[in-house]
Amino acid sequence: MSRNKTVYIVLLVILTICFWWFENFYTPDTYSAPDGEATSATRLPDDLVPSSTTGMVVSHNHFTLSYSEPHEQAEWVAYLLKKEHLTYEDRKRPYYIEDPKVRTKSADWRNYKGSGYDRGHLCPAGDRRFSEQAYNETFYTSNISPQDRDFNAGVWNRLEMQVRRWAKKEGLLFVVTGGILEDGLEEIGEEDVDVPRFYYKIVAKGKRESIKTLAFLIEGKESSLPLQRFLVPIDEIEERTGIDFFQAFPDTMEADFESGVSTSGWEF
Repeated sequence: MSRNKTVYIVLLVILTICFWWFENFYTPDTYSAPDGEATSATRLPDDLVPSSTTGMVVSHNHFTLSYSEPHEQAEWVAYLLKKEHLTYEDRKRPYYIEDPKVRTKSADWRNYKGSGYDRGHLCPAGDRRFSEQAYNETFYTSNISPQDRDFNAGVWNRLEMQVRRWAKKEGLLFVVTGGILEDGLEEIGEEDVDVPRFYYKIVAKGKRESIKTLAFLIEGKESSLPLQRFLVPIDEIEERTGIDFFQAFPDTMEADFESGVSTSGWEF
């Protein structure tokens, strides 16, 4: 018996060491090029990075996000969308993998398995077909959120396609999107990934002094209503999320375009 006990203790010690090593030194697979090696990165300018309620801002080569560990998803994903990004390359869909830059590890894709929810992209893969790396980066699990299938393929997809039409016309857009992460949400998987009840998308164009913005807030279920029916002031989304989306802008300038809704200059 004493010999068996010794074996069990040794095995326990080995397992403890292996777990400690995994937690501290294991590096997940990556779709991003090492820092300094990306030659065509689409970096987000510092003055367009929203505030973070979690302090966990992660920059990839073609989008930036703020990860919320309690909700196991990003509270926002922000990126630039240029006209030249909108190609029709036939990219092979890669595996969903954990984000190597999220220090607490982003949720495993298996949390979604059998949940009845889609693994919904926040930065759409369709906006990043212009390069293999840009496309693959959108399959980090930090860039996905549980979405009702009809919503994902319906009104949310209509909005994504509308944003692409604007990019083709305007040439350059700033986009920030995410779910409204709040208390009391349904959770899925072993890691308790929260299912947002509402999703938002903010789109901006033009120079700082003449910026034009639109903000959409949509319940996570299919709707045939026109997209204009989901327009809200940016202030409303900021109040519900605690995020300051244009924190680098002067307060007086923010107040001008965040407090109301104007579709002037936007074609639906």
